[in-house]
Amino acid sequence: MSLLESIRRKRDGGRLDAPDIAAFVSRLADGSIEPEQAAALAMAIYLRGMDFAETGALTAAMARSGTILDWAGMLSGPVLDKHSTGGIGDKVSLMLAPIVAACGGYVPMISGRGLGHTGGTLDKLASIPGYDPFPGLDRLRQVVRDVGCAIIGQTDDLAPADRRLYAVRDVTATIESTPLITASILSKKVAAGLDGLVMDIKIGSGAFMATEAEARLLSASILGTAAAMGLPARTLITDMGQTLGTTAGNAVEVGETIRYLKGDRDPRLDEVVLALAAEMLLLGRLDADRDAARARAEAALTSGCAAETFARMVAALGGPTDLIDHPERRLAAAPVILPVFPEVAGHLVAVDGKAIGRTIIGLGGGRTRIADRIDPRVGFTHVAPIGAAVGPDRPLAMIHAATPESAARGLAEFRRACIVGEITPPQNPVVHAPVVHAVVTDF
Repeated sequence: MSLLESIRRKRDGGRLDAPDIAAFVSRLADGSIEPEQAAALAMAIYLRGMDFAETGALTAAMARSGTILDWAGMLSGPVLDKHSTGGIGDKVSLMLAPIVAACGGYVPMISGRGLGHTGGTLDKLASIPGYDPFPGLDRLRQVVRDVGCAIIGQTDDLAPADRRLYAVRDVTATIESTPLITASILSKKVAAGLDGLVMDIKIGSGAFMATEAEARLLSASILGTAAAMGLPARTLITDMGQTLGTTAGNAVEVGETIRYLKGDRDPRLDEVVLALAAEMLLLGRLDADRDAARARAEAALTSGCAAETFARMVAALGGPTDLIDHPERRLAAAPVILPVFPEVAGHLVAVDGKAIGRTIIGLGGGRTRIADRIDPRVGFTHVAPIGAAVGPDRPLAMIHAATPESAARGLAEFRRACIVGEITPPQNPVVHAPVVHAVVTDF
């Protein structure tokens, strides 16, 4: 079938066969497709959707458009990963990869930079002096084999067709397509050669998805497509109605990661990390039940093995060898640090997470364009959780800024993002029940 016929068929609500999808992806990868045709097919998929088989074929073709890592004979345990839809203060990957590695798994984690209101894992790691987020595939293999985990960015070798399709979607209002989101996520994970994937889908004011219904639709797409491709997967739906942990920024989140790994663990953050770790260990068949998996992850933390693994990963990828012992010497600190006091005393009732994310961008800690440079020092620490008592002696947070002027703007914006009232609000569960099978058949 010609590409024009594929566009017409999808436009009219029909299905695309695997060879037709493969031909489309091949032309994406080699640059021979006309931009108008790529845009037209993306819009047709956005409007008409895809079933699991179609989405699986698109995912597989994009994964095969570059190198697919093969770990056979190199590793003594399962190859596992986790992906998050992102949020404010979401530094979970930084803890999770070394925990799972310390438990016997191997984690080649392909992560991204932040764009929009959410922070990026690679931007956090870039605040570590010398850390190389693009080490090349040979070094990636070596670090995963020797340390157990490596958190890097997508290289030119991995799923190049995905990058080109995303560029088309970004300028044609087709980003918010469940099958296209699914294929973009899973193609990179398939290219990483995984034995299992856990997906963390976040909901709430700091997430891209506002409701649990939206999250469950994406969950079903991820699980159904992964099953069609033979990739074992699970999803968790977690709360992003407020900052996850007590920090939001780049260097400040690395600092919290180190404190967490050394025993200073925020309860909400801890619950998300341990829940995801347990699902990864179950997928890798390193434990037979969830309680045993959580206990193994807990032991990796309390024994210091997870912290040691994190330190070894950082050093193996070019970072300082003493980061875990002396983060204050290695992580840049902002010159202006001030408390953010509320206008009235009371309890923190609600938070506009997206507004806080935009405030961090305004401080210089995020991007509005890919080419923007990031100031790793800025952000917020000591962030009060929902329900906390706040007032003249109990700030909402501490702001870290580059200048007094940007601090003043950030203070006002953070304060406006918070609602303070007299009554302590009910707490939302931070982790919803794991989803292990799809509940719908097409999108």
